[in-house]
Amino acid sequence: MIHLSKSIYGAMIAHAKAGFPNEACGILGGDLKKRITSKFFPMRNLDESSISYFMDPKEQLLVLKKMREMGIEMTGIFHSHVASEAAPSQKDVRLAFYPDVSYLIVSLSDINKPILRSFKIKDEKIIEEEIEIV
Repeated sequence: MIHLSKSIYGAMIAHAKAGFPNEACGILGGDLKKRITSKFFPMRNLDESSISYFMDPKEQLLVLKKMREMGIEMTGIFHSHVASEAAPSQKDVRLAFYPDVSYLIVSLSDINKPILRSFKIKDEKIIEEEIEIV
């Protein structure tokens, strides 16, 4: 289970909607062992695509440095699907390089009713995990 505050949930959904019709992406930080997320870092999708995302490596390094300074670690990777369900694509699974973090996907196929789901992906095996919004 991953724990998100209402404000982080809201920031993720707002970022996804702002990026529409392209996919949006971001990094979540917090306490990995306790599964608590305390910070959302919206990222730029360099692909500028409705079917894929690619985070700017320089921006990623800055975010990882900022997290170290804050004493937090990466707890999740977030992105949106603009026309499909909130489930990992084959590409998402292939590029899941962090087995300990959560992969959160929001579907905007109905932009007025976004659906957020979270997954653990390890060795190309997908396990859905519960999200608790507090």
